Amino acid sequence: MEIRLDNEDRTFHPDDMVSGVVVIDAGSSGESHQGITLFVLGCVKLQLSAKSIGIFEAFYSTLKPLKIIENQIQLVKPGRLRPGRHEFPFQFKLKSLEGMELFDTYHGVYINVNYGLYAKMNRGMLKKEYNKEMEFFVETVSALEESKQSNRHDFKISPEQLRNISRGLKSRIPEFLFEGYLENVFCDVTQPFCGELLIRKSSMAIKSIELQLVRVERCPYMEGEAREATEVQNIQIADGDVVPNLPIPIHMIFPRLFTCTSIGNANFKLNFEINLHVVFEDNHMVTENFPLKLYRSAKEKTIGIMSGMW
Repeated sequence: MEIRLDNEDRTFHPDDMVSGVVVIDAGSSGESHQGITLFVLGCVKLQLSAKSIGIFEAFYSTLKPLKIIENQIQLVKPGRLRPGRHEFPFQFKLKSLEGMELFDTYHGVYINVNYGLYAKMNRGMLKKEYNKEMEFFVETVSALEESKQSNRHDFKISPEQLRNISRGLKSRIPEFLFEGYLENVFCDVTQPFCGELLIRKSSMAIKSIELQLVRVERCPYMEGEAREATEVQNIQIADGDVVPNLPIPIHMIFPRLFTCTSIGNANFKLNFEINLHVVFEDNHMVTENFPLKLYRSAKEKTIGIMSGMW
């Protein structure tokens, strides 16, 4: 059994028509069956972090998956397939259940948004049924009002701005001044995240400069809200001691499936942040945090899934 979609990259948008075929090889002698059915399912799976709320609370405060799509299509009524290969076409409109909304496909740690096709052929008693599943991907357009404006963010990092420093380390902090900008903190996920960094001065040699993308997942439960921040990716933008006043480009591609548009509703919240890490030669590190708001514009559609990018 095989599922084939007419759209090869398996990427769809709300209200798109999803079409394809279920292919079954009945062999040389044919196959009797009790019906062939295609199920269309979409859900949000939520999991509480034991690290955030405790092992006991995480075990007993289970969260039910949120059903977004639930559809059943009967392809063939009970009967018998003749020998050879058979193709059974299907088509449906990509719409959410009443009262729900479609979200971007997202593969996270504590929040996952998945959409799938599940084909089943029941072969009767004492025979193993045939099953086949295929994930497809959904992209939603969410134009933020802030995206219509220029949201360049200038920043400056110096010892006077540092927080969460123990008293014993204050006297050992080197003199430094880092300046730069981010082109936008309201970001289109289909476009690169860009900016620039300049090391104006540093009394201690720099070992490395890194850019870390972080997902912040929030799930409400009976006792409150569980919040967990985990790394999506980390890229190095400079290695070794950096020449002062030399512009260092900031450039990051948002990885597909592991990032999505920012979400905030009563059931869960999902946001993203950027951490800029400057590591000194003694392995102490200065970090600046930049909250982001992600959206997807309607200008372009995704081309291909194999690249792993938008």
